[in-house]
Amino acid sequence: MNPLFDAPRARALSIALAAALAVLAKPAHAEDEHDHSMHIELPTTAVTANPLGSAIDELVPPVSVLNGRELMLQQESTLGETLNGTPGVHSSYFGPNASRPVIRGLDGDRIRLMQNGIGLIDASSLSPDHAVPLDPLTVEQIDVVRGPAALQYGGSAVGGVVNTIDNRIPRDPIDGIGGRAEARIGGADKQRSTSALIEAGNGLFAIHADGYTRDTDDLDIPGFARSSRLRAADPQPNESRGTLRNSSSQSDGGALGASLTFEHGYAGISFSTFNSNYGTVAEPTVRIDMNSTRWDLAGEARDLGEVISRVKMRLARVDYEHKEIDDGEVGTTFENRGWEGSLEASHGKIGPLSGVIGLQFHRSDFSAEGEEALIPKVQTDTRAAYIYEEWPIAAFDEALKLSFGTRVERAKVSSIGGGPDDPNNPGTPRFGSAESQDFTPTSFSGGALYHLNSAWSLAGNVSHSERAPTYYELFSNGPHAATGQYEVGDRSLSVEKSNGLDLQLRWRKGGNNFSVSGFYTRFDNYITSLLTGNLRTEDGLIDNVSGELPESQIQAVPAVFKGMEIASKFHMYEGVGALDLRLKGDYVRATNRRTGDPLPRISPLRLGFGLDYSFSRFDAALDVTRTFGQNRVADNELPTDGYTMVDATVSYHLPTKLHLDAFVKATNLLDEEAREHTSVLKDIAPLGGRSVMLGVRGEF
Repeated sequence: MNPLFDAPRARALSIALAAALAVLAKPAHAEDEHDHSMHIELPTTAVTANPLGSAIDELVPPVSVLNGRELMLQQESTLGETLNGTPGVHSSYFGPNASRPVIRGLDGDRIRLMQNGIGLIDASSLSPDHAVPLDPLTVEQIDVVRGPAALQYGGSAVGGVVNTIDNRIPRDPIDGIGGRAEARIGGADKQRSTSALIEAGNGLFAIHADGYTRDTDDLDIPGFARSSRLRAADPQPNESRGTLRNSSSQSDGGALGASLTFEHGYAGISFSTFNSNYGTVAEPTVRIDMNSTRWDLAGEARDLGEVISRVKMRLARVDYEHKEIDDGEVGTTFENRGWEGSLEASHGKIGPLSGVIGLQFHRSDFSAEGEEALIPKVQTDTRAAYIYEEWPIAAFDEALKLSFGTRVERAKVSSIGGGPDDPNNPGTPRFGSAESQDFTPTSFSGGALYHLNSAWSLAGNVSHSERAPTYYELFSNGPHAATGQYEVGDRSLSVEKSNGLDLQLRWRKGGNNFSVSGFYTRFDNYITSLLTGNLRTEDGLIDNVSGELPESQIQAVPAVFKGMEIASKFHMYEGVGALDLRLKGDYVRATNRRTGDPLPRISPLRLGFGLDYSFSRFDAALDVTRTFGQNRVADNELPTDGYTMVDATVSYHLPTKLHLDAFVKATNLLDEEAREHTSVLKDIAPLGGRSVMLGVRGEF
């Protein structure tokens, strides 16, 4: 195991922390010298769902934005757990250290995870035990687009988009110096975390530095690690209770960035690093040692003219690696090295139309070497072009706005083949011969937003999305300890096609709002992994007598996903303080249309309410969420019991020049045994028990 602060991996963190601490040591001097103009509001970016930068009320797809105090109080160790609870969003939860968002029952490569509009080149979609190489401590804002967004972001966004936004490349002029520092302690995992951020500029040149550390112990849980159903089906003499073994973690990271800002745009560069060492939970002696380094370039030029009004460019280079270490020995090494970039131009009015045209590319080289090398070395190369237009209808006094667009991709997925002999076909390598496959996914969508009056509006979107199969869906062939299966890909897969309909009714008046959404997505050939009934040995031999690993085959089946979401906020009281009521709910039903059977790991009905109270410098919130049991399960999948989660937060804004906020966060106050049905580990790894976390944040 590498030390947490190996010099080459923590250089950016050390610089960032040193800079931040140096400035934090002299806050009064800065305040006196430059008065309150020195306090910098760290900027946020326009919502991800619309390339024209429209306000959130003017967007067609359902969008959630998390930032500011709300993000501070919802932050967890992983992106999936931070967003879990947002209407329509659940978590893949592979213990407290690895978790991706699940949107409307879709996960993995159908949810596009991005950092400042560019994809996270990693291995998190390959396996649920692979963490997303991003810590929420460094994020300023998270945009969540629910439903198909393939037009801008490709087929991997058929289920939705999660875009994490930071200011590592400053986009707006900074004149002075400002920053933030934060510390947390407690929680069910006994977390100790610190983070610091500093930004400075002279109105033309701006710099950014940030860094963080996060250490956790094994997670405290309310009862047994294994569910009652699994204990009854497979009794074991020594059951783990009270603690989720091998769930501790140590992580750190940081970034340095700089940009030139001018009246009509900016251009900049940043370097960031993410390091994490964590237990995989599923295996008591296996830990993952992960490192990702990333270079970003970004620029934008605005107000260019009537024909082309704005040009925006983004480019990222990522070197990702993680080692799976079993009892101190490296078993398998995963690497993913790649580039991704985009160039987008907004045009001026062409008659009533406003819109953008864009070009995108992605290239990555992935390899897995060692005991669990279930895929060969592969290369993925994607090129794409898209166009998006909006048309306000003058006949409706522009109360009706139409949107439409299309996207064409060219994807090439190449395998070098090889590997050990296939025991079922002696003389044939497990991964076959070298092979390249080409796909041309084409997606299009049309939407409408109609303002019924000043308070009510109706939005709808119709989409056709196509997604090229991923390298692991095509070429996987090997044992996978994280799922406890022997996974086999299908080289004959074609482009996955789906058609979707999304409707939303919205109401907003003053500080009150309400929305209800319904969606229906029909897949012609939904690519998923299904058990075949065969058993295999570790080396891949089909042996239905002594084989220990169930065989799981990638297949394309007709499927349908449908459901709804509700979100609202009402101002209830104004007097001695203010009181708001929040309501939320979501439901998904997913079916294999060929057999009529449920698809696996689909989230159950969830309903909740929250109360927000504020008075002077004091804020408090209470959240109650009922997650119902899931009895509609796939073959070889156990039902999951429902649970009620009660959480509370209290914060106080201290009257100091540093804008200090102290907060207390209590989670699972009823100490409920809670299991995520969307998790492959739901019967092995419950959520944390009753806990309290203390934190303090200071800004200047």
